Amino acid sequence: MDTTSGQSLVGQQVLIVGMGRSGQAAALLARELGGTVVTTDLRAGAAPVLGCRAVHGLHRMQDFRDADIVVVSPGVPARSPQLAVAAEAGAQVIGELGFALSHCPELPVLAVTGTNGKSSTTWTLGQLLEGAGRHPFVGGNLGKPLSELARERLQSQSLEVDVLVLEVSSYQLELPGALAPTSACVLNLTPDHLARHGDMDGYAAAKARLLARMAPGATAWLAADSGPVEAMAGAAPCMVRWLGRHPGVIIDGDHAVLAGTSDDGVIDLAGLKLLGAHNRGNVAAACALAVSLGVSRALLDLSRLTALPHRLELVHQARGVRWINDSKATNVDAALVGIRAMDRPSVVLLGGQGKAGANYGPLALALERARGVIAFGVSGSEIAAAVGARLVPTMADAVTLAATLAGPGDAVLLSPACASFDEFDDFEHRGRIFAELVARTTGKST
Repeated sequence: MDTTSGQSLVGQQVLIVGMGRSGQAAALLARELGGTVVTTDLRAGAAPVLGCRAVHGLHRMQDFRDADIVVVSPGVPARSPQLAVAAEAGAQVIGELGFALSHCPELPVLAVTGTNGKSSTTWTLGQLLEGAGRHPFVGGNLGKPLSELARERLQSQSLEVDVLVLEVSSYQLELPGALAPTSACVLNLTPDHLARHGDMDGYAAAKARLLARMAPGATAWLAADSGPVEAMAGAAPCMVRWLGRHPGVIIDGDHAVLAGTSDDGVIDLAGLKLLGAHNRGNVAAACALAVSLGVSRALLDLSRLTALPHRLELVHQARGVRWINDSKATNVDAALVGIRAMDRPSVVLLGGQGKAGANYGPLALALERARGVIAFGVSGSEIAAAVGARLVPTMADAVTLAATLAGPGDAVLLSPACASFDEFDDFEHRGRIFAELVARTTGKST
């Protein structure tokens, strides 16, 4: 039985597993809904939540046996033995996203997933909907957890939100709960998170769960990749449209062309200010999702679009050098996109904590035209060996060296191809520190 439906958890014991930002938000929501809330995290120093009982530094099996609802943060694998114990004892085991969605049941959902580009596409879609007069919530795996919105709606009847725009990760899709998008897209699928999912088949199966509950009248936009994304169409219960061929949306020069939708025709991309050909594809996908919601093409204002923070974001310009923060590029494929987007000679900064099985070799060809390449962090030596980069210990050292290599008309691009956890809390922290280091190293913007 779905014990989270409705707006009250009075009399229910709710266990929140994992106390990162999404876990904190879920705990506050469950407390507001009247549940008896226990939080658990293997980190002894994880922050407690007022009004909830904290069991931090260990997981107690009894807490899992006693729970009626177990809300799981994305960082906790669905195969954890503690979650199996809870399920065997009769608890509903659900991810944070699904838990929050069960308390926003009337709002349409536009969902974006894929290995690369999902954050930028989600961000772009939110801007397009706002420009068209809608009131979107933009979050999920990107920025604000959905549980924060659900809690805000409990506290304010006047909160204006009429559509949920959600970036959804493969981790969140392990326990999706009631996620049933009105429209969704799968942008691409390349090797990532294989330590969690085992292999590409497991990774693809996690992504495909996004489509499993979609209604026949809903629309799934799938990459026409002749590969793992296209293969998802066979099991999709909804209408399928294609990213890259018709019926669907294609890029033709300076136009995105929609066919097989409720508002077929051309969207002009000529004035798009976002860097890189890949952003044309992201914008086309965002436009397709907006049209699937019923927004007219005529209301889609591409002139107002800005880059997602930490994704090819211009953070500083001094002495004729453009400094670009692409900290969101946490794997090799994402870094390749950033490197190829550069329209001028560039000094490229790569490094951090590499992901298991990462192959940095493909970066070498893309970097042939670079002004210089600097590797740093715990995976710096591996990257330097693969691409012939200069090696320094930290990102701060990389910024200092880059300032000596770049001249007027050049760019310095931080596109790490690695996670950030060797030096920083997350990619956002890394991007903020990069901008601060650049400002201190180069002086005032010009």
